[in-house]
Amino acid sequence: MTSRTIETPPLFYARIAGLLYLIIIVFGIFGEVVVRSSLIVAGDATTTANNILASEWLFRIGFAADSIMLLSDVAIAVIFYVLLKPVSKTLALIAAAFRLTQAAILGFNLLNYYAALLLLKGVGYANAFEPDQLNALAMLFLDMHSHGYDLGLLFFGLSSLILGYLVVKSDYFPAVLGYGLMAAAVVYLTGGFMLFLSPDYASIIEPIYIVPLIAELSFCLWLLMKGVKVKS
Repeated sequence: MTSRTIETPPLFYARIAGLLYLIIIVFGIFGEVVVRSSLIVAGDATTTANNILASEWLFRIGFAADSIMLLSDVAIAVIFYVLLKPVSKTLALIAAAFRLTQAAILGFNLLNYYAALLLLKGVGYANAFEPDQLNALAMLFLDMHSHGYDLGLLFFGLSSLILGYLVVKSDYFPAVLGYGLMAAAVVYLTGGFMLFLSPDYASIIEPIYIVPLIAELSFCLWLLMKGVKVKS
């Protein structure tokens, strides 16, 4: 008696990747735009603290949104590896490793985000601090979360650069999608290094973050609607 291995078609992986990518984009934008941008006021620890305590449920939902985004990121890293390893197994593995490292950094970084709430809620040890001190400490943890996010994006940028190259070289997708991902990677890497090396000028390049949004959304929609080009 012989057994046969049923190989999963690339189209199936592409559809799943598209769904996961959509989850990552939607939940990522929600966490940044709807939650953090509405609650965190740069340079104003007191207002930020009051906003968080007044909308604690929204702050907690932001934690959940980022968690779902990162769980999806881990899964999509593996799927992209399986989908693109025929192009180059080594490069596909490196891209997956960088993306998984990014997910690990951002996952651990969520503790900085949640620590702000623990301080503001006055849990145990927080009673040793004055209200203004608690607000300042909470703001510090939120700043650490923001910087940790940008640190993770450096690894994501390298992953996207390799992923874009693999997309260009593959027969599954239009090359323009791969070039878009590579352009997005350049933005992520430039923005990340700019924040740590020249933070005073980091805001100058904020408008070009539209490039990653367009590139990744285009790739996501292609995966969902077209999947992969399969040779007849």
